[in-house]
Amino acid sequence: MFPDEQTAENWFEENRWGKAGQPICCPMCGSNTRIKETENRKPLPYWCGACRRHFNVKTNTIIHRSRIPLRKWVMAIYLWSTSLKGVFSMKLYRDLKISQKSAWFLAHRLREAWKQGNFNMESHVEVDETFIGGKRKNLPNSKRKEMTGGGAVGKTTIAGAKDRKTNKTSTKMVAGTDKETLQVFISERVSPDADVYTDDHKSYQKLPNKHKVVKHSVSQYVNGQAHTNGIESFWSLLKKGYHGTFNHFSPKHLDRYMNEFVTRHNVRKQDTIVMMGDTVRLMQGKD
Repeated sequence: MFPDEQTAENWFEENRWGKAGQPICCPMCGSNTRIKETENRKPLPYWCGACRRHFNVKTNTIIHRSRIPLRKWVMAIYLWSTSLKGVFSMKLYRDLKISQKSAWFLAHRLREAWKQGNFNMESHVEVDETFIGGKRKNLPNSKRKEMTGGGAVGKTTIAGAKDRKTNKTSTKMVAGTDKETLQVFISERVSPDADVYTDDHKSYQKLPNKHKVVKHSVSQYVNGQAHTNGIESFWSLLKKGYHGTFNHFSPKHLDRYMNEFVTRHNVRKQDTIVMMGDTVRLMQGKD
């Protein structure tokens, strides 16, 4: 589908502005009535007479300043969309034949494109929390001695919710598993009329929603409609990516990694080419 750079550029333009013949909108001022193609496509392919500036399909997107060819961006988006456990920068470096530094930049740009806001869950919602980080036994003795407490010490806490009706998931890096933190996380995402299913963690007690509990502390994993198997399945996929692909998520960039896995999970029923086109549209306005 993409034998050369021009084919890739045409595909980007089609997914950003529509098929050939439809008006192109200026990414700076939004005008679509005074757009002209420049001679020899230099310095950039298009000129806006309204704001008197040149632009191309990369303008005002996450790849605005990128020198990586569009054809390689297309290949990266394909790998990104089809790799359930993620793609680490060394694979992009080898497959795209670019530097590892450029591959790392490209990966974080795509994670930023996939960044999405909260959405309201109105059906039956599973809520759970997990911890991301290495095992204490793998730490140097000097650091291991500094850590006291349970197995979650030294790890990052992630809260997650999954709507059974839409099969969509939302996550957030949180400061802890106390009642206030977890219940605020739920209130930001879950409708007051939705049914909420959790384990028997004390922080979920006295939720304002209709609330059903499965008692993991006594090895109960299903109680009628009450279970958290859906969100735990997502945690399983996330941790397979963590251990099998990346080996480490920096806390500084953890939200971006979470956005990547959440968005890929939420759109996984779409055809690959549709996912790729949606990625191009999500690039806009995030330069």
